[in-house]
Amino acid sequence: MKKIFVLCACALMASFFIGCGTDEDFVRGLPKIASFDPQKYMGTWYEVARFQHSFEKDVIRTTANYTLRADGTIDVVNAGVDVNDTSKKKEARAVAHLVKGDIPGYLRVSFFRPFYGDYRIIALDEKNYQYALVTSSSRDYLWILSRTKSMEPALYSSLVETARKAGLDVTKLYLVPQE
Repeated sequence: MKKIFVLCACALMASFFIGCGTDEDFVRGLPKIASFDPQKYMGTWYEVARFQHSFEKDVIRTTANYTLRADGTIDVVNAGVDVNDTSKKKEARAVAHLVKGDIPGYLRVSFFRPFYGDYRIIALDEKNYQYALVTSSSRDYLWILSRTKSMEPALYSSLVETARKAGLDVTKLYLVPQE
């Protein structure tokens, strides 16, 4: 069953990457973080909120775990449980690499090679790496991540406002149950 989930997740992610066109005006208007330290970003992040998509449908207690490899690429493991049966764990694995250039926190992620998608960190606690706001080069994807299972309401509201100002439809945000 786990293999079927991984294959389905890979197929869905591939279709996401193929169908995910770049909205150049949107991308130009995205906020940029000042700096990005991949080592500090490694570890476990909890999804506080996200835009719902078929590859995460009915998945709660969602985490993303990042591990830096010696070659500079990053192993990504997204995990969660089925909302209807929390004994059913779901997991998808990917590899990511930093995009060279003048955009800190810009990665390309592949759950199904050779297809890659954008991973753009548009807000980040650059001192302590306790929260992140992530989107792609389209208006269809958004994640609010935290090192803890919950987030202070004022911080959450601030990140939502950053996303709204960036042109994302924040009414589509789904609060991810972590308990």
